[in-house]
Amino acid sequence: MSQSTAFITGATGFVGQNLLEQLTLQGWQVTALHRPGADPEPLDRFHATPVEGDVRDPDSLHRAIPQGVDVVFHVAGNTSVWSRRDAQQWRVNVEGTQNLLAAARARGAGRVVHTSTWNVYAPELQARITEDSPKLGAESWIHYTRSKYAAEKAVHDAVAAGLDAVVVNPGHVIGRYDARAWGRLIRAAARGLVPLAPPGEGSFAHAEAVARAHIAAAEHGRTGANYLLGGADASFLDLVREAATLAHLRYVPGHTVPAPLFRLAGRVGALMGAVTRRDPGLTPEAAAITCTRAHIVSDRAERELGYEPADLHTMVADCYWWMRRHNAL
Repeated sequence: MSQSTAFITGATGFVGQNLLEQLTLQGWQVTALHRPGADPEPLDRFHATPVEGDVRDPDSLHRAIPQGVDVVFHVAGNTSVWSRRDAQQWRVNVEGTQNLLAAARARGAGRVVHTSTWNVYAPELQARITEDSPKLGAESWIHYTRSKYAAEKAVHDAVAAGLDAVVVNPGHVIGRYDARAWGRLIRAAARGLVPLAPPGEGSFAHAEAVARAHIAAAEHGRTGANYLLGGADASFLDLVREAATLAHLRYVPGHTVPAPLFRLAGRVGALMGAVTRRDPGLTPEAAAITCTRAHIVSDRAERELGYEPADLHTMVADCYWWMRRHNAL
C-alpha cells in the first residue's frame, strides 16, 4: 500500500500541530505550508516537508501544493475577535480559502478537508446545534463568525462545482500546543488570576480527538458534509476550576462574573484597544462568545468518523501539563 500524502495549511498553529502530530503517527507523508518568517520548528519536529507560502498569495499556493496530493487540510485561519483586525481576517479566512480551493483544484488534489467552526451556526443565536441547524453566521455581528461562514460557503460552492471536500466544525478546542487560544484562560486560572469565571458555557473538544477526526473525514467523510465536533458540555466556571485544581491552588473559583458586567468589560477593552492600538484580549466580541450558552450534538461525527469526545479534565490536563513542560505557565 502506498503512503498517503497530505498538504496542510496552519500547521504551526494550535490545531495544526495536533493534526500534524496525528498524521505523523499514522504514517502520512506531509508537506506543510509556513509563512515567511514563521518558526518552522513544529514542522521539523514532526518530520514534515516545509514549504514557504501564504494563503493570501495564490501563486505561492500553486507552487507549494504537491501535484496530485491525496488530501489538502486547510487549517489556517485568523481567529481574532478584535475589530481592528477585521480586514486582515477577511483576507485570510475568506480570500485565503478561495485561493486554497482554486490551487487544490489546479494541482489535482484528491480531497480538501476544511477546518471551519461551530460559530458558522451562530451559537449566540441558538442553544442546541446539529448539522441540520440553520447556519446563521451571516447574520452574526461578530466578524470572525461572518468570515468563517463566508469561507465555508466558498467550500460548499466548490463542492457544487465538482470539488471533493469535507467540512469539520469544532467547538471550543482545548489541548496541548495551545498558548494563545483557550490556553490563555487556563494559564490565568492556574496562576490564580481568575477569581470569577466568564459566565457562559459550551461544548469543549479535545484537540487530539479533533485532529483524528480531520483524518477520519479525509478517509471516510461524505463529500460536501459537515461534521460538528463537540465533546464535554461544560461551563467556563468548570474549565477554570479544572485548571485551578490541577495547579493545586488554595482558592478554587466558585462563581461567575454577571453577564452584563462581563459585556461591559468587553466594551471597556475595546476602548482601551482603540487608545493603545494593542489587542486588549477582552473585546465585545470575545465577551459575547464567552457569555453564550450553546451546545453541540456530535452524533454524526461519532457515527460516521468514529469521533471519540474526551471529558473536560482530560483536555484541560493535556493543555496544563504541556504548558508546565514548556515553562509556559
